[in-house]
Amino acid sequence: MFCSLVTAPSPTVPAAVREAAADVYGRPLQSLRISVIDRCDLRCAYCMPEEDYAWLPKADILTFDEILVLVDAFAANGVRRIRLTGGEPLLRARLPDLIAGLDERGLDDIALTTNATQLARHARALREAGLRRVTVSLDSLKPARFETLTRRAAIDDVIAGIEASAEAGFESLKINTVVMRDFNDDEIVDLVAFGRSVGAEVRFIEYMDVGGATLWQPERVYSREEILERLQGHYGPASAEGGRGNAPAESFRLPSGERFGIISSTTSPFCGSCDRSRLTADGLWYLCLYARDGIDLREPLRRGIPAEELSQRIAEGWSRRRDRGAEERVRAPVRGALYQIDELRQDPHREMHTRGG
Repeated sequence: MFCSLVTAPSPTVPAAVREAAADVYGRPLQSLRISVIDRCDLRCAYCMPEEDYAWLPKADILTFDEILVLVDAFAANGVRRIRLTGGEPLLRARLPDLIAGLDERGLDDIALTTNATQLARHARALREAGLRRVTVSLDSLKPARFETLTRRAAIDDVIAGIEASAEAGFESLKINTVVMRDFNDDEIVDLVAFGRSVGAEVRFIEYMDVGGATLWQPERVYSREEILERLQGHYGPASAEGGRGNAPAESFRLPSGERFGIISSTTSPFCGSCDRSRLTADGLWYLCLYARDGIDLREPLRRGIPAEELSQRIAEGWSRRRDRGAEERVRAPVRGALYQIDELRQDPHREMHTRGG
């Protein structure tokens, strides 16, 4: 589907001796989310609510070899964890080939976020290629509600993908649920029970005002405190499992033993510990989920600059990082959707399906 323009060498410096680059606040560069494709086969209302979208030109999409070259440059600056995203990453042909290349690099973690519509067919091959963790986006267990949210009747495929992942033996299987007031907040308890039945940990995400969420309104946010209240009202007191470090989710355990997480980026941002950045499918590097602009890494890569110079560009870019986007949104005097449709059409890189979640 995409031609290979470069050959990715195997890393020559042991990753263990590399020191993480630090930004102006001392936050290390340790985690990279790579969007492998901007297209998606669902149209979730909180992410892609509009009818029409501008897709990235196929010639601009990074090849797997190019991605691996960039991963080596990021690893030289401290990145130890990779998460593959989209769009829907399983729409990218031969994805296990990329995962195998990542696995050869001795990274601490290789994970995938997917809507799971294609996962049943690929789970075993992904695991055998070296994928360690899978996170599935699932916002409702009710078929009609799922179809209303995604505009696709695909819940059976998603459930099959989750079950196939449980059977494939990944080190971790998680379910991400965006909670929206008066839409799916009544399913919080049921989703924890479903997670238990398939051996998955559920993480509840506050509805975020990012990217293409043009329908976002503050009153639709179901907060961390409300999520805890709902679960504890049914299951009993939940105990916090200590500091989350650089992870986005706070972890809790119920009296019955089930673990769940809450990502409260909207009401209680964790910018102070954020160590992650995002690489779009066409090679723009975003230092923050809320950043308006990215750093073009595809152009110098295809121009053939030396690996050391590419690594230095990444180090310099991160060293200037001051982004605290979620905190700035909390402090905004008036808070609405981050972008409107005309702004998104001017620059499709502002879309979440382009820059990855």
